Amino acid sequence: MDRVARCRRAARDAVADVEPSQLQAVIAETIDDASMTPAVLTVESAVAADPDADRDAVARRAAGVQLIYEGLALTRRLAHEEPWDDHRERSDLEILAADILVARGFYVLARTDAAGKAVRTVQAFGRDQSRREEPGADADALDAGLERDVAELAVLAGAAAVGATPTRAILADAGDVARGTEFPPPDRCTGVLEGGAGASPGADRREDDREPADAADSEAGPGDGGRADRATSATDP
Repeated sequence: MDRVARCRRAARDAVADVEPSQLQAVIAETIDDASMTPAVLTVESAVAADPDADRDAVARRAAGVQLIYEGLALTRRLAHEEPWDDHRERSDLEILAADILVARGFYVLARTDAAGKAVRTVQAFGRDQSRREEPGADADALDAGLERDVAELAVLAGAAAVGATPTRAILADAGDVARGTEFPPPDRCTGVLEGGAGASPGADRREDDREPADAADSEAGPGDGGRADRATSATDP
């Protein structure tokens, strides 16, 4: 199955139970219109580290990354356009959809080694959007921080899905995938991580060039009973 189609299906499945139908329609439309580049980059990261990776399992992680991105990107658009005066009902539904997308993305990535990075991505987004309102702020650069952070999250989540850890150099390369506030088409991600996403399971790791695991990342592993990071609202300051 095509990677885009597989990831889109996984994203739809993650939010299939959302009600009422009007809200579900907004969420489904958001996913259907998404390019799925963050999700595909997640899959590319996993496959680069382990060519035999379980594609369906990785697609679920990829869906988590994509949902977080779509929720935050929708929040950013609504904050900038302020469309409530003309389309109040639609905008209210979109704000709810944005929060649900982020929350479901967190749920998918909870108790994985990407959970801490997911939390930091949302926190950085909130800080950047607050700083954007300051006099003299570089609005374009602050807005683009979301795409850079999500690209790094995608690489980390994909590698973690197969027990690997991306190098700092790979994370830096991932951050350069996006240009401004847009991602390239998904097919541009193919081969972007040539040379592997990092150490394969059990490989020797050099501490000076690996993404450091913080307490949030290391407290819980997939499927264990450890603490998961709290999923904060995309609209929290």
